[in-house]
Amino acid sequence: MLKFNLNVLVISIFLFLSSCGTTTKIAALKPEPDDATPLQYENVISYINLPITVKIKDIENQTNVLLNGLIYEDNTIEDDDIEMKVWKLAPITIKNNLDGKGEKISTILPLKAIIKYRIGTKKMGIEMYDTREFHLDGVVNLVSDVALTNWKLNTKTELKSLEWNESPTMTVFGKNVTVTYLINPAIKLFKSKIERKIDEAISKSMDFKPNVLTAIEKICTPFLMNDTYESWLRIVPIEIYSTTAKLKNDSFVLEMGMKCNMETLIGKKPETKFNASKITLKTVTKIPENLSANIVAISTYQEASKIMTNNFSGQEFGSGSKKVKVQNVAIWHKNGKMIIALDLLGSVNGTIYLSGFPKYNEQTKEIFFDQLSYALDTKNKLMQTANWLAQGIVLKKIEQSCRYSVKENLEEGQKNMMTYLKNYSPMQGVFINGKMEEIQFQKIQLTNQAIIAFIKINGSANVTINGLK
Repeated sequence: MLKFNLNVLVISIFLFLSSCGTTTKIAALKPEPDDATPLQYENVISYINLPITVKIKDIENQTNVLLNGLIYEDNTIEDDDIEMKVWKLAPITIKNNLDGKGEKISTILPLKAIIKYRIGTKKMGIEMYDTREFHLDGVVNLVSDVALTNWKLNTKTELKSLEWNESPTMTVFGKNVTVTYLINPAIKLFKSKIERKIDEAISKSMDFKPNVLTAIEKICTPFLMNDTYESWLRIVPIEIYSTTAKLKNDSFVLEMGMKCNMETLIGKKPETKFNASKITLKTVTKIPENLSANIVAISTYQEASKIMTNNFSGQEFGSGSKKVKVQNVAIWHKNGKMIIALDLLGSVNGTIYLSGFPKYNEQTKEIFFDQLSYALDTKNKLMQTANWLAQGIVLKKIEQSCRYSVKENLEEGQKNMMTYLKNYSPMQGVFINGKMEEIQFQKIQLTNQAIIAFIKINGSANVTINGLK
């Protein structure tokens, strides 16, 4: 009997000592995430002001490309005794008409002409004509009123003068007689046609709509903001605005604005949402001067979990011999709160669950979790098996690591965005420049799949068209 009791005592002591050195295991009930639904979030409209400057030289170059060679031809001499062909002799020159009388441009058109003039009569069915041919060259001076209508530069051109390099003459009764008085009336025949040719060429070469839409399409193609976080910026245009073009020195200046949505997404490159057919072009009298961009930053729970896991690396929580390390962090959404799952290793093994509301600290530029507490079942389990871990002082220490800084992300985002505001050229002949203020964090919104952060950026931008092809 004595022997048996000693054995029982030894076994009991052994089990007691063993239990004192054994790690506590916890198996709290997991708060299941909300059912996955399509990602939906509020979107705040952005307005981007893009003043556009178009060099008159570009208009000149494009007009010369479109208006070339033979520009007028009249092969019928019977109706008015004149047959005429007119060619552009040298490149057209276009410049600002600085006469102080409205928005006008001056066009100088060097030309050459071959004119056949018929002298004679037709009597009693007998034709008695003498036809002479003149080879002339001169310079036509034109002045155009200009206006921007439906993204197209329209002109109303008027021929002001034509100066012949040499007065045309013909031999009459053995003498050279100046016949400018005969030739100049012929100018009236092609005057309106030259004016129309100039207007058509400028209108065709200065249709901004295709160029503007191509440039916007380039801008709206999602581009990589950060390699490490695989973050992409996507711009989705809604409406495009413009004011009337104004002549200023050697350029046309017009204000363009874009109403759009802006968002950043993490992961693989997102698809573009640019659709030219759905963009509305509107003419307005005034556009706000500054850029006001509201960016939606989408951080998936998976990506946020990785950042928070790094925060816990190498840290221990507890006191004395009772300590735990966090091996992994996972977060998800549940009933308007964030659930934070901590995989523990040490005096307690298993997974515990915390819940709280994400907030943003403007001073430290950190996302943290307010009112952080243990999930109900986790708290009950800890009170039963590891009361020391359930204490508020330990929770406070854990809470300090349940946060992550977005300061570097904001600074990196600002740096990367500035590369698109320093002589950025989305297409040949189009250059974008500008400046931006510090990125402002606005608010956080939770969805079933991600944390949505709303960011505001103020600044300015301008587009210069110079060397357009």
